[in-house]
Amino acid sequence: MSETGTPYVFPRELTDISDEIRAAQAPIAPRFAEPFRLRVADPDSNDPETIAEWMSLPHLVETWEQPWTAGRRRADIRAQLAGTYSRPCILGLDFASIDRPELGHREVAYVELYRAAKDEIATLYESDAMDVGFHIATADPNLIGKGVISTWIGRLGVEVWRAEPQCRRLMCDPDHRNAAMRKALEKTGWQHLGEFDVRSDRRISLYTLPREPGDMPVIRR
Repeated sequence: MSETGTPYVFPRELTDISDEIRAAQAPIAPRFAEPFRLRVADPDSNDPETIAEWMSLPHLVETWEQPWTAGRRRADIRAQLAGTYSRPCILGLDFASIDRPELGHREVAYVELYRAAKDEIATLYESDAMDVGFHIATADPNLIGKGVISTWIGRLGVEVWRAEPQCRRLMCDPDHRNAAMRKALEKTGWQHLGEFDVRSDRRISLYTLPREPGDMPVIRR
């Protein structure tokens, strides 16, 4: 059992943290108005098989490097739900919103919401225990660059802050080469804090969306 409450330590999860950070509850999956729906993944459903299939797609193998079996994905979902570090979620879209009503409502992306203060990015800035970070893996590459995901990102801050009044800021740390994600963040008001080498094999671009101007994080030097 890790110090943050998960049955095992996730690769990005910090263990040397304060009691205040350790006590922070898991992120809440907020509700979204149509055309989006966000729900917590269910390890006892077909969700692990669906996510495993998505993560085996070439564009997600390259960016996420998690071409896991459904069994491993199921174990990972259960571990997240047992702790307070992160919550695995699935994002749905009503395709009528992009003039494809015949496709109905489909699930299109895997989302992880996590407590940034319990994550490796907290070594880069002065974090607050309730900061929320997110990652998104868009399964359908045809949606990339169409404004769909950036529209959802644009709503994310409002809905997280509605669900979590104590959250002061959101954080995101795409790979520095992920031009599409960086463009989506900057298009929706996120502020770039710089590029950082968090590991020898991982260089990120760190972004934030503060609730108020005074909630801009301070970078550790």
